[in-house]
Order: sequence, then structure tokens, then C-alpha cells
Amino acid sequence: MAEGDIFILSDPYVAGGNHLPDWTIIKPVFIDGILEGFAANRAHQSDIGGGAAGTYNPEATEIFHEGIRLPVMKLVERDKLRKDLWQLLLLNSRTPELLEGDLGAMLGSVNIGAERMLRVMKEDLGNGRGIDYLEGLLDYGEMRLRGEIAKLPDGSWHGEDGSDTDCFVDVDVPVRVKATVAGDDLIFDFTGSAPQVKGFKNSSLANTHSAVYVAVAAFFDASIPRNGGTFRPVCIIAPEGTVVNALPPAPMTMNTIYPATEIVYACWKALAQVLPPSACAGWGKSAYGISSGRKADGRAFVMYHWHATPAGGAVNGRDGYAQGGNLPSLGGRTMPNVETYERLYPCRIHKHELRRDSAGPGEYRGGSSVNYEAQILLPSTHAVRAEGLKRTSGYGVLGGGAGAKGSIVMQEEGGLPQRPPQYIIQRVGPMRVWIEGTAGGGWGDPKKRDPMRVLRDVRDEIVSVQSARDLYGVVIDHTGRNIDVAATKALRGG
Repeated sequence: MAEGDIFILSDPYVAGGNHLPDWTIIKPVFIDGILEGFAANRAHQSDIGGGAAGTYNPEATEIFHEGIRLPVMKLVERDKLRKDLWQLLLLNSRTPELLEGDLGAMLGSVNIGAERMLRVMKEDLGNGRGIDYLEGLLDYGEMRLRGEIAKLPDGSWHGEDGSDTDCFVDVDVPVRVKATVAGDDLIFDFTGSAPQVKGFKNSSLANTHSAVYVAVAAFFDASIPRNGGTFRPVCIIAPEGTVVNALPPAPMTMNTIYPATEIVYACWKALAQVLPPSACAGWGKSAYGISSGRKADGRAFVMYHWHATPAGGAVNGRDGYAQGGNLPSLGGRTMPNVETYERLYPCRIHKHELRRDSAGPGEYRGGSSVNYEAQILLPSTHAVRAEGLKRTSGYGVLGGGAGAKGSIVMQEEGGLPQRPPQYIIQRVGPMRVWIEGTAGGGWGDPKKRDPMRVLRDVRDEIVSVQSARDLYGVVIDHTGRNIDVAATKALRGG
């Protein structure tokens, strides 16, 4: 490494990546010729070649089907861009114009990050002790999490979640964990999880670590910093050859969602037995796909049906997100603007509205997710990735109910409506797709929910008048706008 170098990597087997579409740009930071740290940006790319546009190939049975594999390479050497490597990267994408812009932004971000790190370490503190300051932040994160773990009783608890498909056939794919508290250490042992599967839902070791850290970060005190030091007390045992630590050439593009979600769920279910008030209800698993093809001008398009993403599960004190992307983002997904989508892609979006009576009931209810209808105006390839179709996934906790599962219906022009399998690539003509997004689970006894919250949900058409009565014990009067207080008290037992 030298000053002015910038590296790129993606491969999960030889470069520490989580899956191939996430490219990582890393710039070493030097002070007086001594390596002191790194500025890094990991970002998902729109397309990296492989057997399906948009990076997700449900038909993949080897990592070679999923796109270009990047070991650790110098993209910039002593401040000079390697144009040969740059061209190689662009040639392996169906959307090189998007990739080029994104890579340029990533390079700019690590340059700015490196500059700001140097400013903190050399200038802002003024005493040459910037490294000590950064190390202190890491040590503080470790101290805070160790303090939370130490409050728990020593012992072991088990959690399990899983999938019902390997992307090709129906089969149970369990993710099992034994969570052990030993003093101020927390150990997650995934021994007993399923062997790696045929399809692209295998986890790399880096991805499994990330999923466990998401589970821990979401479960414990939200004021604890989220940095590398925070997770020093966490030990992860992930046996090789399993779905949580696959061996090559297993495919794994889908791993940042599945089995990452199952890993988080298994950890949450184990931890909830130790500290029930902090239990997290399950989020809905995905039920949507990607449409890709060529526009009239010949340029490729890759349209993710983000508007149909699932809803979040409830926690103590807060309802689940109505819609927020898949679980590993913890609600970080911003729903795209419908009008912008219709300008970018050959589509018309006819419906994007919240579902009714889908949210898992509870003192704090799950998110409802949406009803979505879109029309794709040109022939396209549609890659379905719909884990949440066959069984409910947004489980409830502490008496809360489960959120509704999802559904997908597709219809080509002149054809009959069809329900696709959970994972498939279909070459279709102009078509319509109807999706019911999967809903989140509830937290706590629904009969303890604030009646005014129930009334608001009825007014917002998230909960029906009948469900308000049957699930929550709240009676809404004939106007549908007010609570019948006497009837509610009688139904709730005073």
C-alpha cells in the first residue's frame, strides 16, 4: 500500500465481500508515511453481468452465474486511475453508464472520507492524539455493550428461523443458533444450521457477521454507538459448508436478504428469552421482483419493484414501519417516487396503497405493507424473489399476532393471470403485476393497545371496524369515527 492508492473488491470467498453486487472501495490513510486507517464505501451496483439483469439470478447454482468476481485490486495507483481495470468493470455491466457514475461517486466519497479523517487526526485535536481519540470511541462502544451483556444472567438460549425453499424445490432450510451469555461476552453458535443450498441463498462469513451485528444493534440500548469496538464482545461460530458459511462455488447473491433475515430472527428469538421487554417482532419477508429489458432507444433498464417491499415488525413503544424495505436495512429504504419511476422506466404504476387488516395485531402493531399494481409497457425479463408467499414471516412476540403473508399475480397482455413460484426468471411480454406486500408482526397483547391508536388505524383504513372489535376489543360507533366507550369497556372487561 502507498499514499494515493485506492482498492476495489467484491468476492465473498477471497476478498471478504458479502456478495458480488456489493463493491467495496477502500483508501488507506497515512500520516507521515505510517498507515493509520482506511476510508471505505461499500455500495450495491445496478448490474455486474451474470445470468440475469439487475445482479439477482434466481437460476444460479454457482457463483460464476452471478457476475464478475473481484479480488482485492488497485483501482487507483498513487493517484492514477487504472483505465484498463476501469474498462474491464464497465464492459461487464449491462448498465455501464450507471456503473461509471456510481464508481466515480464512490471514489469521491473515500477521498473526502480520507481528508476528514486526516483533519480529525492532525488538525481538529491540535495535539497529534487523533488516533487515541478514534481508539477511545471504539473502546467506549465495547464498554457500553459489555455493560449491557453483563446485566444478563449467564446461560444459553436457542433460536431458530429458516426458509421453505432452496430456490428450486420445497425444502426446509433451518437457521439455528445457540446464544450464550458468559460474563460480558455474547456467543452465537450456528452449529446445527442447514447445509449450504443449491440456490443463491447461501451466506458468506462476512454477511453472517453483519447479520448478527444487526440483530445485536437492534436488540440492545439504542444509545450504544454502532462501531467496530461495540461488537468486540460478540463471538460467532459458523460451521463451514452450512447455509451461514458456504464453501465455493455456492452462489450467494441473495444472502444479504436471505438468509440474513433468518440469522437476525434466530438471534432475536434467542435473546428475547433472556430479556423479553426488548423482544423484536418479525418483519415481513419479501414478495416482489425485478423487471429488466431494453427501452425503445436500445438502452438497458433494470426496475426493482421497490414499491412492494415488506413492512416492519413492532417493538416495545413503537408500531412497525408501514413499509421500510427488507429487514437487514432496519427501515433504511426510502420508497421511490411513483412519477419518477414512470419517467425512468417503461411502466405505469396504478396502485400503491396501504393494506387493510394485514398488520400483526398487538399493543404495538406491525406494519401493514401495501397493495401494489404496476404495468410494464414493454417486453421484459421478470426475476421473482418472493420468500414471503407461502407462510407468514412477520411473527408476533409477547402475545402479538403475526402479519399477513404476501401474494403476487402476473398477467401478460392477452393472457390469463398467473401466480409465479417464489424464485424464477420469466421472459414476458407487456404485463401487469399485482402484489400484496408482507406485513410485520405485533408486540404485546392487542387488548392493551391504546383505543385512540385503534381508532386512528380505523380512520386510516389500516384496521377495519370488525377487526378493531375482534382483535383489539375496541368498539367503533356507527359513524366509523368515534369509540363507543361503554361497549369497549364491557368488551375489554372494564
